[in-house]
Amino acid sequence: MAAGLPRTQARRAAVQALYQSLVNDQRPEPSALEFVTAEYADRIDKNYFNDLVAGVLNEMSKIDEALSFAVDRELTAIDPVEASVLRLAVYEFLAKPEIPYRVVLNEAVELAKSFGGEQGHKYVNGVLDKVGSKLRPAEYQTAKAARNRK
Repeated sequence: MAAGLPRTQARRAAVQALYQSLVNDQRPEPSALEFVTAEYADRIDKNYFNDLVAGVLNEMSKIDEALSFAVDRELTAIDPVEASVLRLAVYEFLAKPEIPYRVVLNEAVELAKSFGGEQGHKYVNGVLDKVGSKLRPAEYQTAKAARNRK
């Protein structure tokens, strides 16, 4: 993952904002969002960041429904960092068809490696692989075929 890419930084900051929202059980305040983005101020796509945070929060029930079949426990029992990464990626699967399936998946795995538990990235990868197969079946099949050729 290229550390300086504006959308990558937007995703990193969005995971932090979503995590804060989840653990505080409230929508992030604008001041909290400014705090989260301060670290990346010169390298972040702020419009994309705002879209991600607002989109995930506004579409939470749709996102959680899309996740429900692929997780092995209640969403409330999933580590808050991993839940935030999963929700962000599912939002991108649903709302950002111009972003390739593999990009969404790879970015999410990298976020889970950066912020999640030691094996969290494996869980995120497995869940998103299942969700991606349902939400983006054509891209999923193409990616799977490419993996099998290697």
